[in-house]
Amino acid sequence: MVVAGVVLAAGAGRRFGMPKALVEYRGTLLVDRAAQVLAAGGCAPIVVVVGAAADEVRERAELTGATVVFNPDWATGMGSSLRTALDALAPTDADAALVLPVDMPGIGPEAVRRVAALARPSALAAAAHDGVRSHPVLLGRDHWAGARAAATGDAGARGYLKGRKVTLVACDDVSEGFDIDRPEDLRQSNP
Repeated sequence: MVVAGVVLAAGAGRRFGMPKALVEYRGTLLVDRAAQVLAAGGCAPIVVVVGAAADEVRERAELTGATVVFNPDWATGMGSSLRTALDALAPTDADAALVLPVDMPGIGPEAVRRVAALARPSALAAAAHDGVRSHPVLLGRDHWAGARAAATGDAGARGYLKGRKVTLVACDDVSEGFDIDRPEDLRQSNP
């Protein structure tokens, strides 16, 4: 199975005070870290969706081997970034897309591998932290059209996944499901 990796990194980070793609975490930009985690977890190709500060992200980030795509509607929320990513993946031979928001640096390659192991065109799966659905989220190709149609605002695929059977993959032993919304979250997660 070909599992594409998707980094959603287009937001302005209003609560944080700057685009989170450009936030440094343990010496690495969050956008680079997310792309590296997906690659190390076996995803290829890797698509990184940018929007706010797109030129600065392209200039400062390494994103080696990743395809960077611009979401012109980034200000409308994560849903438009998911649509942009799925559109970019449509002509590829990917059987599934593994989606990771840029602001979850506690997710590591082993969590990516565990969730990606369930990949097939009909798959819907996600990492679970403390028994709750988290990221990364695996969308088999059979679900792309439905997820794309349902992706609005800041919900991403949430509306599409609601009411569907999503296989949860326990990842508490290999990752942490926190996200970084404000600078104090970064300090708490970056001792």
